[in-house]
Amino acid sequence: MIRIGLISDTHGFLDEAVFRHFETCDEIWHAGDFGNLELADRLAAFKPLRGVYGNIDGKDIRQIYPEHAKFTCEEVNVWMTHIGGYPGKYNANVKAEINLNPPDLFISGHSHILKVMFDKKISCLHLNPGAAGKEGWHKVRTLLRFCISDKKIHTLDAIELGHR
Repeated sequence: MIRIGLISDTHGFLDEAVFRHFETCDEIWHAGDFGNLELADRLAAFKPLRGVYGNIDGKDIRQIYPEHAKFTCEEVNVWMTHIGGYPGKYNANVKAEINLNPPDLFISGHSHILKVMFDKKISCLHLNPGAAGKEGWHKVRTLLRFCISDKKIHTLDAIELGHR
């Protein structure tokens, strides 16, 4: 079993509570818009970090983190990208690929809206942790925490960090 802390859209702000909420996690996954390399480095110093760059991230982040991360975790095929959309409204850049080769777990950020949705058409779970930073129109800063084992995603917690 692996425990994942999922975060996105920090936009250069990292609430100290993130470290408390992700203390029991084995890895942190960041779905883009880090905001700066120092923030990514702080997360990576705390736990192993996987991430993708977002639309506001500069060259320093883009040299380290890809636009799309496709990998396997506990036999679950994962695709993480910043601007991906969600079931029924996938972004044009991922729509053809996700329908042709659907992952088991599709993760995106960008919208600043926490979403947990199952796409029945392609048998894929979609997660968006919302926004953990203070920039944007969201009212509450959020994270997700979940486990993966035996080819299943389970024990999912939505965490509110407080008002923007």
